[in-house]
Amino acid sequence: MPVSSGAFDPGDILLSETAVGQDILLLITGGVRHIGAASTAYAGENGVSATTSAVPGHKEHTISESVAVKVAEALNRTVTVVMGIHYDDLSKEQIARVVEIVERKVEQYLADKLKK
Repeated sequence: MPVSSGAFDPGDILLSETAVGQDILLLITGGVRHIGAASTAYAGENGVSATTSAVPGHKEHTISESVAVKVAEALNRTVTVVMGIHYDDLSKEQIARVVEIVERKVEQYLADKLKK
């Protein structure tokens, strides 16, 4: 897969799944791909809990944990989300668009998984 430049291109945000036994690893990337945060959500005594690790200076953790929890709750599985999306000089509106695209891709992923 080619490395993108830092120019904003909403069409290059990707969500991919890797099955890890019964667990799920989701990779969400866009722009200049990297690892900015990783969140794992899992069933605990009081419902789904999550832990997140973020690379200093990165903001993906603001999205990755909620995605992990949402998918874990919907599929009743342990889910790790690794996220790395970077575009140069995004406006607040473009950041909101990135979040919207990620949320839409997660909704489509869940709709497809729940059909099976």
